[in-house]
Parts: sequence; C-alpha cells; structure tokens
Amino acid sequence: MSVVDLSQLPSPDVVEAPDYESILTEMKSFVSAAAPELAPALSRESEPVVKLLEAFAYRELLLRQRVNDGARAVMLAHAVGADLENLAALLGISRQVIDPGDVDATPPLEPVMESDDRLRERARQALEGIAAAGPVNAYRFHAFSADPLVKDVAITSPSPGQVLVTVLSDTGDGTPDQTLLETVNAALNAESVRPLTDQVMVQGASITPYQVQAQLHIEEGPDAEVVRQASLSAVTAYCFARHGLGLSVTLSGLYAALHQPGVLRVSLLTPSADIDVAYDHALFADAISVEAVP
Repeated sequence: MSVVDLSQLPSPDVVEAPDYESILTEMKSFVSAAAPELAPALSRESEPVVKLLEAFAYRELLLRQRVNDGARAVMLAHAVGADLENLAALLGISRQVIDPGDVDATPPLEPVMESDDRLRERARQALEGIAAAGPVNAYRFHAFSADPLVKDVAITSPSPGQVLVTVLSDTGDGTPDQTLLETVNAALNAESVRPLTDQVMVQGASITPYQVQAQLHIEEGPDAEVVRQASLSAVTAYCFARHGLGLSVTLSGLYAALHQPGVLRVSLLTPSADIDVAYDHALFADAISVEAVP
C-alpha cells in the first residue's frame, strides 16, 4: 500500500480567502449599489463610511482565516498541539512522554513530550496496527508505539516465518541501547500483536558516520556571516532529515541546502559522492563545517 506523505498535502481553504483590498472593494461596490447617494463619499478615504467599511473588511478577513484555521485543526495533516492530540485520541493514540520532568526541582523541569510530527505519524499508522496477519506497517506502528525514543524502524523477513525488526534510536548517533531494544522486542512479541506463526527478532541499526565540509562564495552586499549561518542551518536540517534507515545522502541534496540566498557558489569538499546505505544502516553527520571564503 502506498503511504501518503502528510507533510506534502496542501493546506486547504474551506472558504475563499481573498486579500483585504479585494474584500474592501466588494463592500464598497455593495454599498454603492444599495445606496447610490453614498457613492461620492466612498471615493474619499477620510469619510466615516469608508472607515467603517475598512473595519468591516478587516473583520471579515479575520473571520475567514479563523474558519479555515478551525477546519485545518480537525485534519490530521495540519492539526497541532491539543487539536492533534484530540484527533489521535479518536484512533486510540495518546502523546508519549519522553521525560516526565521534575516539578520539585529548582527551577522545575518541564516534561519532554513526543513531537507533533511523530504523534501525527503514529496516528496515521494506527489503523495498520489492528491488522492480524502481521503486515509491515502493523509492525512499524507497534514498534513506534513501544517507546518515544524509537526514531525509525525497518521490517524485513529473512526467511519464511521470521520477522527482523531494525531499530534506530532518537538519541546520539542513533545506536539504540539494550533497554530500548528489549522494550521494542517485548512490545512486538506481545500475544495481542504477534501472529502465532511469526518469530520476531529485534536488532539495532548499524550507523555509518560521515562529514560535511563546504566553502561558500558570497555575493557582494549580504552579510557573509548571516548567509553562512543560513546555509549551515539548512544543511544541518537536511542531514537530520536523512538520519533514517536506508536513507541516502546525495550531493544534489547537500548543494540545494547550502545554496541559500546570497550564495554565489558552493564548493563541497566532502563528501565527494552520493552516500548510499542498506536498509538496516543509517547515516549520521558527526561533523558539519560551512566556511565563507572570499
């Protein structure tokens, strides 16, 4: 079954959302048709009737935006925070606690909770979790739900009746500790999860470190440090997004991230070629260096 990437779905407009000036023009036309004697006043910005229409137009703009925001709040692809938690609850999913914090500490430590993106993905997979025949996405759902530190999983069957689950951790370079592996193993071998004929085995991901070193040639005018920081942030985000099982890091992706506004040319020193890994491996950028040069 194909998987829908919720992050790529466009944000819908339940009601049309024209700009402020368009709404104001429509209101002036409506008033002019209903009361022709006010037409001359509508052309003068200082007239009280124009000020009233401007206020009404702005209020209508806010109302339309609120209707659209309210509609998006009940859509899995766009809901955030408490709205997302309520949607997930309909599927029997609740936000996981990564660290409970400590209210007695000084200052108090706030709990660390599962991110919206991870909760949204688990909610999307929830219906897969009720399948009884052991499909890949069912195992993925139960593995992700076992512990909030599970960042990615790969499901394979090395031989009939055997299921091999590879786990990537959300901490450090992604190497899971024994506690996390045991937690996932217990969750997937529960009688309510594992089909009777499956033998489920859990292993940790193999991590392949790599480095990114780039030089930026900056256009005249922009602040070189501002441009460098923008490129560094973008390439760091790209590397973080590619920290998953079986995901490649490509030169084209690195160049696209580094080439931010104000960059004239990018010299990528390392890596020198695309980096590909197997399904049970993950790439981890242990050093990222971006330098602005004359």
